[in-house]
Amino acid sequence: MTRAQQIGVIIGLVIVAFLTLLRASDPQLLRQAREVAFDEYQRIAPRAFETMPVRVVDIDEASLKEFGQWPWPRDRMAALVDRLSDMGASSIAFDVLFSEPDRLSPRVIMRDVAGIEPALLSRLPDNDEIFARSIAERPVVLGFALSNDGNDLPEVKAGFAFTGEPPFGAPPQFKGATPLQSQLEASAAGIGHISLNPFNPSAVVRAIPLLLSDGEQLYPNLALEALRVAQGASTYVLAGAPDVADTITLIKVGEFVVPVTAAGELWLYVSPDSADRYISAREVLAAGGVSAETSAAIEGAIVFVGTSAAGLQDIRTTALGQNVPGVSLQAQAVEQILSGRFLSRPDWANGLEILSIAIAGSLLVFLTTFVSPAVALACGLLVTALALVASWLAFIYWGLLVDPFAPIVCASATHFSATAFRFLVIDRERRTVRAAFGHYISPSLLYRIEHTQDALRLGGDDREVTVMFVDVRNFTEISERLAPTAVVGFLNTFLDALSRHIIANEGTLDKFIGDSIMAFWNAPVDVSNHAGKAVATALAMRETLARLNAEDAFGFGSERTVSIGIGIHTGIACVGNMGAEAQFNYSAVGDTVNVAARIESSCKEICFDILVSESTASLVPTYALLEAGRMALKGKSTRTRTFVVVGDERVANSVEFTELKCIHGQLVEVLGSRSTGTRDILHAAEGKAAGLAADLPEFYRHISRRADHFAREPAAKGEVLPK
Repeated sequence: MTRAQQIGVIIGLVIVAFLTLLRASDPQLLRQAREVAFDEYQRIAPRAFETMPVRVVDIDEASLKEFGQWPWPRDRMAALVDRLSDMGASSIAFDVLFSEPDRLSPRVIMRDVAGIEPALLSRLPDNDEIFARSIAERPVVLGFALSNDGNDLPEVKAGFAFTGEPPFGAPPQFKGATPLQSQLEASAAGIGHISLNPFNPSAVVRAIPLLLSDGEQLYPNLALEALRVAQGASTYVLAGAPDVADTITLIKVGEFVVPVTAAGELWLYVSPDSADRYISAREVLAAGGVSAETSAAIEGAIVFVGTSAAGLQDIRTTALGQNVPGVSLQAQAVEQILSGRFLSRPDWANGLEILSIAIAGSLLVFLTTFVSPAVALACGLLVTALALVASWLAFIYWGLLVDPFAPIVCASATHFSATAFRFLVIDRERRTVRAAFGHYISPSLLYRIEHTQDALRLGGDDREVTVMFVDVRNFTEISERLAPTAVVGFLNTFLDALSRHIIANEGTLDKFIGDSIMAFWNAPVDVSNHAGKAVATALAMRETLARLNAEDAFGFGSERTVSIGIGIHTGIACVGNMGAEAQFNYSAVGDTVNVAARIESSCKEICFDILVSESTASLVPTYALLEAGRMALKGKSTRTRTFVVVGDERVANSVEFTELKCIHGQLVEVLGSRSTGTRDILHAAEGKAAGLAADLPEFYRHISRRADHFAREPAAKGEVLPK
């Protein structure tokens, strides 16, 4: 084992220990991630909706439209209880608060009327009394909500039996509740809390506390009370874990046994919301009586009364991501108990997940360090697949919630860290290669060499490229006047300054040929607007060279300036690795490359620094271009139409260039038709050219000289502007 491997193992095991301790502490972020994973399981395989003796009488929008806004007078609630009882509901649970006197009661309304006699007032109906009489001796369960104000606690209608010490410290604790009207509380067969996720900041309801505690007494929730009252049971039986205080494992209510968390919570295994679960309160209270279908649905059912009206703000989010009325979750809790389909997170799940992080992480550290990151990755992927499959099967067949993602994420972090350390040590040679060759080839080519299989094989591909050649004018004369070391210094300054623009504009710097530069665009990777980026590079080179001359960067003094010629052509070329197996170069070959080189050579003849072919010009219509004539290029049987590049889009949109372009068009037309008036047009063009580009006046003087030659000798076939 090398020292680097020893350090890698130590660092890896420290990371594994940290991640193991992090999972053992179970921070909020990991809990949320785990809950999201369990939500996803339910979304993939939700509990199927089954027709059961559980219904929701919904105070929906249609009911509010029929009977008026909420709250309804309690004589109407009494009528609702009467109808449901007559239809044979086994229990009626109100997911509604009755904490204040009915403000719509005639006795309450008339109480503030001046001069009304007490005897007359006492004879007026009281809706709370009517509702209390209606629910008395009937299987009605009323709900209460938690409150931070006061210490009012509701009456507990059921008894509790314990196998062991009373687990008063297990459920969520509360100090006060919204008080029920005393006559209603006394008449109800059951009292249950309606809080779905108290003290839980999550908007998603994943588990319902079936019990709450004030430290001395347990209080069942509405669904549990509805199930107890429906069975006529009087007592709950609670089982706890042996030798573990304040823990609940099971709640027995009548004939049903409900597995719960240690805090007495029921994991909800929800089904998609279904209209078959609901019956509109309007149908139950219909003046013409209840339909046979509604009556059959209510008979023998546990009925929850609640609201889905959006304005009453009792909408909750389920693990399936659906927004449903809160009362429907109470009904789903009873459905789940009746179906026997439970979800549970076993006590050993935490230990298993923590142990798997430690074992899998350590294994990956040793495999990455001593075998290879690829083998470690393969093993990690295999373990990941097994963990996912095992967790999924445990959910589907046994309803067990075992988190596969915390071990997977921690193992991935471990593998990444170990792999990163290995490559940071072993990758030094690659970084050395990048440092050495990054100055000569483009970053895109380096990336391709590193990430593409067989990228260094010999051969090429035909593709459209834009090729550029750059050459120093009168270099022979310059080199004759300088010492060899001074020539090298001049070339280094010149080539470095200009080649930077090629790399900056996503070009591939092919090679330096003495005082010349060859570059191309759109290979080895696609480059959008490659012709435009090549022309932009040429303009940037023009500006850089002007700055270098102005700063006397070459040390020639004011008597000499350096000038260049740039030729650009777009066409199909073969690009790839050229050479021998032992040594090769990524380059471009073909007629397109030859044409670009010939165009660059023509720059000196036309006295302008940037010259492009017609194919390139057609791809950059927004640039300031002027036709330079059809050139007879060496080795080409036909003439090539060329254009000089005056400037970028800003120049093209200027008034000066617009006027010059119009005059230049007239000049092309006159020269092409051999008409008279050439001299006046040339004079006008020279006047407009000043200030647009340094070489532009000389370009027109060249045309003037050639036009004089035209007057003496016939033009070559196909030639428009004189060459």
